[in-house]
Amino acid sequence: MSPAPAPLPGSSLSAARRARELTATVGGSAVDVLVVGLGATGAGAALDAAARGLTVAAVDAHDLAFGTSRFSSKLVHGGLRYLASGQFGVAHESAVERGVLMERTAPHLVRAQPFVLPLTPLVSRGQAALARAGFRAGDTLRLAARTARATLPAPRRLSVVETRHLAPALRAQGLRGGLLSWDGRLTDDARLVTAVARTAAARGARVLTRVRALELTASGARVRDELTGEEGEIRARVVVNASGVWAGGLVDGIRIRPSRGTHLVLRAERLGALPAGLHVPVPGETNRFVLVLPQGDGRVYVGLTDEPVEGDVPDVPDVPESDIGFLLDVLGSVLETPVGRDDVAGAFAGLRPLLDTTAADGPGAAPRTSDISRRHAVLTSSEGVITVVGGKLTTYRRMAEDAVDAAVATGRIGAGPSPTAALPLVGAAAAATLGAVRAPRRLVRRYGTEAPAVEALGTRDARLNAPLLPGHPVTGAELLWAVRHEGALDEADLLDRRTRVGLVPQDRAAALAAARDILREYGAHPAGDTAL
Repeated sequence: MSPAPAPLPGSSLSAARRARELTATVGGSAVDVLVVGLGATGAGAALDAAARGLTVAAVDAHDLAFGTSRFSSKLVHGGLRYLASGQFGVAHESAVERGVLMERTAPHLVRAQPFVLPLTPLVSRGQAALARAGFRAGDTLRLAARTARATLPAPRRLSVVETRHLAPALRAQGLRGGLLSWDGRLTDDARLVTAVARTAAARGARVLTRVRALELTASGARVRDELTGEEGEIRARVVVNASGVWAGGLVDGIRIRPSRGTHLVLRAERLGALPAGLHVPVPGETNRFVLVLPQGDGRVYVGLTDEPVEGDVPDVPDVPESDIGFLLDVLGSVLETPVGRDDVAGAFAGLRPLLDTTAADGPGAAPRTSDISRRHAVLTSSEGVITVVGGKLTTYRRMAEDAVDAAVATGRIGAGPSPTAALPLVGAAAAATLGAVRAPRRLVRRYGTEAPAVEALGTRDARLNAPLLPGHPVTGAELLWAVRHEGALDEADLLDRRTRVGLVPQDRAAALAAARDILREYGAHPAGDTAL
């Protein structure tokens, strides 16, 4: 048997590497670019700058993908919603970036997802015609973005039989068929961020989790190591603030209107076989849907809401019962057997970092968060700190490119254009190559060409080869890989972000002992468990 391929040289993140690079960075020589925040956009900015040959340090107070980037719908969408609201530039940008991810940079993590919009009695024939025209317009966006038809099939009308085959849980009475459409879907949004961060590390970026930026200036930041409490300075020629919903707390004049997007987590058996996702129209809304998203790991996500969040921004937002009730009501409008509150195994909410550009000087002056543009903005403070806000997961790479362009100009740093549109992330390869990888398909969809190396950890130790808990496929080998190569430092990193076991509290509790054993035996020392 040939040995499993090793990780991309320089891409492995570990507790030892973090300690070594933190010592070299705090109080050391100035880097070209300091990035604050290691969600998708921050990790993307670190990769973009490093890929241009710049020296980079990137810090986060918590972990990779700690905030909004792990709480999305896992969709890489082509911008149809924005087309419908007249945001043509945003729609085209989304379609282009979807194609980049699916065909060049992350084909192992993003694949085509079919969706069925059931034509129930609640969907008038006029609404159905409008939706069908929208799906055709979305296919035109695909064509304009030069994404291949083989990557995303064409939308079409479904018969009643076809609709029931793709979504057997639908109520048969009054069903007139359905509309089939396709979009991009991530295996896991947090895995995308991890891949981006590791690719940045392979290019020389110092990726430092558990390092909180306390104060930003034009020449760097005062930071605190959250593991030891020690404070110090990181010097940089230019600073990029990519801290998402927390951006306004680091730079004056940045006003964020967070919007809460809530998802439910159901056990897959509750809805039965579900070869396709669902677009469930929200009653009384013309262009709003609840999504039903089968995950392939024994779970189904149902989301999402779009509600404003007032007051202080929490590290992890709570899920109110009103959001759960809304999603269950909409889902129940199309099911033969409605889903009850007791069927909800878990729930999660993410906060969209929407830029508030309104004066809002009186009651009712501010628009609904659902009406605020999803276009991103790159802002330069009077001190010269670059802040990137807004946008969405699909366009993280373009947001990062624009932020680094601004940083290069502000810092007067010699650097060429961004190469990241053609730069594969760790594990990426052409479809034919991925298809030939000798490892379970589930692992290939999560680790790409590194899947055999992950599997090999389990073959060396039978204890690591078994699933952590019944009904969920994640193994101990995946946790060990996360410790050795993906920068996981504690149980929360392992269960809540490198894997998504923690989205169901019952599953998290069942897997916690195994996660602690792996940390104790194989490397990183637990830094205190928190269910985040």
